[in-house]
Amino acid sequence: MRHLIIVAAASASVLTLGSCATMSEDQCLAGAWGSQGYADGRSGQPVSRLEAHTEACAKYGVVPDARSYYSAREDGLREYCTPARGFQVGREGSSYADVCPPHLEADFLPAYRDGQIVHAAEQALSSARSSVASLGSRAEALDEKIRAKRAEMRADGLTDAQREQIRNRIDEIRREREGVLRDWRRAQDEVDDAERRVRDVHYRFIDYYGRW
Repeated sequence: MRHLIIVAAASASVLTLGSCATMSEDQCLAGAWGSQGYADGRSGQPVSRLEAHTEACAKYGVVPDARSYYSAREDGLREYCTPARGFQVGREGSSYADVCPPHLEADFLPAYRDGQIVHAAEQALSSARSSVASLGSRAEALDEKIRAKRAEMRADGLTDAQREQIRNRIDEIRREREGVLRDWRRAQDEVDDAERRVRDVHYRFIDYYGRW
């Protein structure tokens, strides 16, 4: 089950780390490549990020200082590649670009996967609540249709056949509404189950990562 949750979360949470327009003209001309490298490392950007900066700055005739960039990026990675940050990244549903060195990834990656478990549970709860709200709105819309049809049936000048046709339509709407309410009750059960799962994972990880 844990493996399935991780896979589902990973599939639903791919975050594009973008390679277009990564730096403005002012940033390129400022030439603060150490600061840029540190910021990219601290946010877990892949090593290819410098290629994107190179492309962005080429139009201004600026060539990055790769040595300064990569040196500072290593400092940023040391702040990124922590268990606390790994848990946060996983819980946010963000992707991990395999940027941590092995000696730091050994602690980062399990925390990241724990965060993915929390993210998947919270996403499941959000989805279940959305279904309840959608089905509730559908039931209300059908109630409104029934009221409109009842008003239509009270109109003067209708033949018996016309009134019978309206009654049949009301019965159809009622049956549809019954089906919607059955789905609503099932969705509400899913909300209850999802809420329990969220409580369980929060309780499971709170001693490791504190409250979030």
